[in-house]
Amino acid sequence: MAIQTSQTTAPADTNGHKAYGDAVVNGLKQERNLEAKAPNSLTKEEEHVLETFRILIADLCQQFNMGHPGGAIGMAAIGVALWKYAMKYAPHTPDYFNRDRFVLSNGHACLFQYTFLHLTGYKAMSLEDLQSYHSDRVDSPCPGHPEIEHEGIEVTTGPLGQGIANAVGLAAATKHLGATFNRPGFDVVSNHTWCMIGDACLQEGVALEAISLAGHWKLNNLTVMFDNNGVTCDGTTDITFSEDVNMKMRACGWDVIDVEDGCFDIRGIVDALERARRSKDKPTFINIRTIIGLGSKVAGQGVAHGAPFGVEDVANMKRLYGLDPDKHFIISDAVRNFFAECPSRGEEHVKSWNKLLEEYTQTHPELAEEFKSRMRGELPKDWQKLIPESFPSKPTASRAASGLVFKPVAAKVKSFMVGTADLSPSVHMAYPDKIAFQHPDLRTTCGLDGTYQGRYVHYGVREHAMAAISNGLAAFSPNTIIPVTSSFFMFYLYAAPAVRMGALQRLQVIHAATHDSIGMGEDGPTHQPIELAALYRAMPNLFYIRPGDSEETAGAWVMAIESKNTPTIISTSRHALPQLTQTKRESVRRGAYVLEEAPGSEPADITIIGVGAELSFALEVAEDLNKTRGVRARVVSFPCQRLFEAQPVDYKRQVLQRHKGVPAVVIEPYVSNGWERYADASISMKSFGHSLPGKLVYKLFGYEREVMTEKVGKYLDMIKADEILRREFVEL
Repeated sequence: MAIQTSQTTAPADTNGHKAYGDAVVNGLKQERNLEAKAPNSLTKEEEHVLETFRILIADLCQQFNMGHPGGAIGMAAIGVALWKYAMKYAPHTPDYFNRDRFVLSNGHACLFQYTFLHLTGYKAMSLEDLQSYHSDRVDSPCPGHPEIEHEGIEVTTGPLGQGIANAVGLAAATKHLGATFNRPGFDVVSNHTWCMIGDACLQEGVALEAISLAGHWKLNNLTVMFDNNGVTCDGTTDITFSEDVNMKMRACGWDVIDVEDGCFDIRGIVDALERARRSKDKPTFINIRTIIGLGSKVAGQGVAHGAPFGVEDVANMKRLYGLDPDKHFIISDAVRNFFAECPSRGEEHVKSWNKLLEEYTQTHPELAEEFKSRMRGELPKDWQKLIPESFPSKPTASRAASGLVFKPVAAKVKSFMVGTADLSPSVHMAYPDKIAFQHPDLRTTCGLDGTYQGRYVHYGVREHAMAAISNGLAAFSPNTIIPVTSSFFMFYLYAAPAVRMGALQRLQVIHAATHDSIGMGEDGPTHQPIELAALYRAMPNLFYIRPGDSEETAGAWVMAIESKNTPTIISTSRHALPQLTQTKRESVRRGAYVLEEAPGSEPADITIIGVGAELSFALEVAEDLNKTRGVRARVVSFPCQRLFEAQPVDYKRQVLQRHKGVPAVVIEPYVSNGWERYADASISMKSFGHSLPGKLVYKLFGYEREVMTEKVGKYLDMIKADEILRREFVEL
């Protein structure tokens, strides 16, 4: 597929610039075989649009000598087929609800999307905006990979494979909302999802997880266009990739369409896209052969992927197409006219859908009101009343408490799509009378059949795809669907890249993470997450909340449900925890609060910080310090560092009292990283855990009442003897 080229040089008898240019053009046409490639079905107008687009990409990368030109240039004909002929969208009403969604999974080729947004008339993408690609403009709408904040961009893509998994979520959202709200003659949710991928996306594990689920769910409203140029950064894909992609996709339950000439055959691509939209029971994979960096001297080579072509080669490309090499960013009137109908055609889509919605409202008024409320991202006003006001006093695992809190909400509030990575018996998220999200014709051996209207999602053992697909569900329309994922906390290490992308995009996804302590026991260090909380506490725009009992678990869920622009991890225990009379659900939203003040009227000697499953340890140590040493200890519950950071300085000082010279010790069997901001010392983990029953694991690592009390007492002795230790974080 790669075009082999040699360096074109000027003939010895060249007579000035024109003779040199003619020689270059003739040589390039022969070497790059462009004329032979163009099929008869390509109109002169379309040929001019393709040439203009390719040169524009080359210019945009060359101006700051940065960027990714090759893929975008190779995909030009795909873009024309999609934006001009196949996709239903409205450039002047970019957020209309029933628009087709487009995802650029190979996000490095972002100029492909940005340029078509400009050409088709998106107001937020002027030529000046387009030229800001890789500039020093802070407000540029052309970041190095597509970002959801910008008009016409549905999801943020960057790490390869995330985009296609998001696209599966977007398509699943359409299926679910359509099954819930559509009625005969009123398909108010009927859009299609189009996803562009490259060779690298097909090598990422998350993409394969999502592809498998899309085929299983028979998402016939999803089309993936494969830019098959046979190149990745290191070279041609055959150095690492030799499987039959088409056979793999068919085995995963997809229809497959081949397009041999993806650089020029616009008619063939349009036919494939239209056929894909008509698919009855399968998603469609269109394998489109292209040439990366077409027209450049590095066409078909890995170096075309991520570097400009150079001033001389860009000039030669212009000569090849009969364009002035000294002019830049030229878009002719003919090109403008080619796309001129796109905004008005889009407004017709909007007008037609609005009319349909009006008629739907008249015919199904109650359902229409529910639909409009969902579109606005609203929850029932009394949803908090579904949460129990009190809980059993017996010791309860906080994972079980999580179920007590959320299952009544999930059962009644249809905004929630609750999923699990094959751990329904363990995560306590299976609410009463749940219906699985499944293709309605599926018949399972175990009887877990369902419909697209179902809101309980079985993701299988696919933690990464679960989180990435949930990002797509959340991105379909803000807060219309609130995805909930669930798995063991340790397995959110597998999901971490997608959790991060959700935080980056300000998407409301709630992750119910269980088995979050060494106290979970026998499964051993492979399942005992001692380091993972440090990652999530450091991650911007993410609430990582460790509730200490059922009451705090209620507070965690309230906070997560109210956080419209922030994902949340609610981190809970496998093992039973004491139910504490001092905890307050409303105080969780402040991140930390005083659980118990020191006895007596004298200033406290120390603050003990308790967290999550080990919160009761802090109360026990404080009690023993007072009884055995006469130490006046106060106790702080600290479920969420990020929420605490958002509080006023006065409140933070009131809670910790470090400004009064009161030292603080945190008790948590995780690594101590991060606690040095709030504490002076920690009883924390310095190694991985161990496979023993939970109580014995705690004992092995010194999380026993007497041992911890002794450590804190010795620490107080140490700082009395050496004041400098007060300014040095100590792991006890």
